[in-house]
Amino acid sequence: MIGQEKTLTFRTKFFYGIGELSGSLPSNILIFFFLFFLTNVAGLSPSLAGFMMLVGKIWDGINDLIIGWLSDHTRSRWGRRYPWMLFGAVPLGITSILLWVVPPTTNQILLLIYYGLVSFFFYISFTAVLLPYGTLSAELTQEYDERTTLISFRSIFSISGSIFSLILAQIIFINIDNIKQQYLFLGLICGLLSVLVVYVSVWGTYPHYYQVQKKYIKTGKTSVLSLRKQLCLACSNRPFLYVMGIYLCSWLSIQIIAATLPFYVINCINLSKNHVTQMAIVVQVTALFMLIFLDFICKKTEKKIIYFWGIPFMCFAGLGLFFLQSKQVVLLYILAIMAGIGIATAYIVPWSMLPDVIDLDELNTGERREGIFFGVVVQLQKIGVALSMFFVGQVLDWSGYIHYGEGVQPESALWAIRVIIGPISTGILFMGLILAYFYPITRQVHQKVLLKLHHCHTYDK
Repeated sequence: MIGQEKTLTFRTKFFYGIGELSGSLPSNILIFFFLFFLTNVAGLSPSLAGFMMLVGKIWDGINDLIIGWLSDHTRSRWGRRYPWMLFGAVPLGITSILLWVVPPTTNQILLLIYYGLVSFFFYISFTAVLLPYGTLSAELTQEYDERTTLISFRSIFSISGSIFSLILAQIIFINIDNIKQQYLFLGLICGLLSVLVVYVSVWGTYPHYYQVQKKYIKTGKTSVLSLRKQLCLACSNRPFLYVMGIYLCSWLSIQIIAATLPFYVINCINLSKNHVTQMAIVVQVTALFMLIFLDFICKKTEKKIIYFWGIPFMCFAGLGLFFLQSKQVVLLYILAIMAGIGIATAYIVPWSMLPDVIDLDELNTGERREGIFFGVVVQLQKIGVALSMFFVGQVLDWSGYIHYGEGVQPESALWAIRVIIGPISTGILFMGLILAYFYPITRQVHQKVLLKLHHCHTYDK
């Protein structure tokens, strides 16, 4: 397909990016507020809340692989991915709202059942939309730098959605006194918008997708192997294992910090919850501007070099939070800026590596299995969220954290919060740096892969 690829237009990049809002709007408020909501608003104990989220994410990981495999084998006039996005959008919006409803009961088991069932259907619809959407980055183009630019657009909209949801939360928290209504209204707006942007993204990207796939159908092959065999083949791809590790370490650390942030700001730094959203906004705004810079730099150097440059900023931020003292507000926001640089790196690098790995897999096997590869990586992201929520919830319970309402926390709980947000998150990031060092696909290697694929496709014709 070298030499035949039509350059991506700004329209295609823009409307592809806007589709990311369907995931970033509901998921961002889940990351920053859901554990705090479940414990301090709905009344679940931290351990039960963490357990519920872990079980939900285990199911979520299973349906990632199933939907990825099914989308690879879907046949329709809209292609393999778009039907899933179109039919999954409305359930995604509805369940995004129901997650923030507080049932009229204080019974722990009934609360656990309600949020468990809603989470079950939310994760199905979330995967049905976001996983096929993610695979489009490998199907809209095969160019090394254009893929990075496409991921940059996606990341820019992801961070923009995060900023919007945090600003929206700040406005709602200030103007609505009832804490239950605060979160319900926040979920309502983000849920409705998540439905709308799916249809806008499909409308804007399909024309280019149609032109590319007309050429692709003549060359690429969809795998006829079983799901189990495809997973085995994917996991035998050594560069893919490195990408999985890099991605998991990056996002597990980020999710741990995000889940712990409300507890840290309110209890350790003794600030109001408004500072939680304000700090998160500073992080995301910094990441947004850094994405533009990183997209430019990625065209000049290797992707893993960018990772080595950006992730240490987040390591220093985590360690700084560990040592920060009460009321040191200026330093808190300086550390937020440093974290934003690291988050921008985590957004752009692993995702831009993944399509290159898929090309290598096609060269080795003669088949395309974007759904499987993206399914595994999205599964890792969700496992990272689940493990972080479960871990934070369990540690808070063990440390004697006082939930459901405000109160003076014991010293053991304050110490646990600092350890989680500092040394633990930093240690995980350090493992990601080690894996990035061994990642083998450079710009030159990828060009050789594409050249060989082009020769294979020409020969097949």
